[in-house]
Amino acid sequence: MLSILDRYFLRELAQTVAATVVVLMVIVAGTAFAGVLQQVAKGSFPASVMFQVLGLRTLEGLTNMLPLASMIGVLMALGRMYRESEMHVLMSSGMGPKGLLRPTAILALVLVLLTAIVSLWLGPWAARTSDALVAAANRSVIAAGLDAGRFTELPGKGGIIFTDALSQDGSKLGRSFVATQRSNKDGTQHVKLVTASSGELYQESNGGNRFISFRDGWQYDIPLGGDNWRRMQYQRNDSALSEVTDNSSDNDPAESMTTPQLLRTETPDARAELAWRANAPALTLVMLMLALPLSRQSPREARYGRLMLAMASFYLYYLLLALGRAQLGKGHWHHQTGMWLLHVAMLAIVAWLWRKQYAPRRSRDVRPRNDKAQPA
Repeated sequence: MLSILDRYFLRELAQTVAATVVVLMVIVAGTAFAGVLQQVAKGSFPASVMFQVLGLRTLEGLTNMLPLASMIGVLMALGRMYRESEMHVLMSSGMGPKGLLRPTAILALVLVLLTAIVSLWLGPWAARTSDALVAAANRSVIAAGLDAGRFTELPGKGGIIFTDALSQDGSKLGRSFVATQRSNKDGTQHVKLVTASSGELYQESNGGNRFISFRDGWQYDIPLGGDNWRRMQYQRNDSALSEVTDNSSDNDPAESMTTPQLLRTETPDARAELAWRANAPALTLVMLMLALPLSRQSPREARYGRLMLAMASFYLYYLLLALGRAQLGKGHWHHQTGMWLLHVAMLAIVAWLWRKQYAPRRSRDVRPRNDKAQPA
């Protein structure tokens, strides 16, 4: 049964951690939004799926964000209690260190479970869904903004397209009209007009460029300011849409694999990805426990001094884990032992800091001084 103090600590810690998660999610979403806009500008995927991809990538970033949010939230909540002397009053009223450990352990259990769900299931699912969404969008002209009965700008081509009919999946076109403008090496401007009785969208087998294949129509090449027009009848005429940028160098295929698939795969990349997912809950636990001794401060102490120290500790810890992941990915390590030993070492440091700050002080033997001379 939770006491009144336990419920009070849980409420304060949970509210601060939740607020920290919201703030960090806004920051992560802003960073992801910049990357998504860059990929849309390059033509990696249509703008119509931009916000879906943004939401999925924000969910994917929760794996790295939850440990930091847990530490900052606990540090800010307990730091406020120390600065306002709430903790000192509670300690003087008989509350020992165990009174702080019990609600923190309950919160840690919830956050560790949440981090495990995100890192082992939700994050990989978001990565797979984002990739599938982009792949499906690149196979459909509807995602590119084309709609039957209205003129639409060609993505990345500087022209317009019109079709009177469009299939439900966006891959088949009815009678169509396309107008584009290009500039030759000599500086002359040419307008190309294409008419077709039907069309079909297709993509390269490697998932690269997209094309519209027009059937049974006419093509006109009109130089602006000239009278040498050219007309050509065709049975098939392919027009390229915006190129799909290859981001395989930025995305690791192992990130989209499920955790059971990683367990069955013996490649270095799979071992590195599995280690990173498995170590995320431990990182959350260690960071949350480290916030307990770091949050203790005097009322006159600088408000953000301990926060800067905690941030430096987190990034050093995070970089060491990333170094272990890189060693696994390169095949230099074959097990996660080094990364788990780092967690044990950090927990030992946390225990030492806790003992140093909360251990009872030894009483000093103070004897009164006798300055009077003793009689002979």
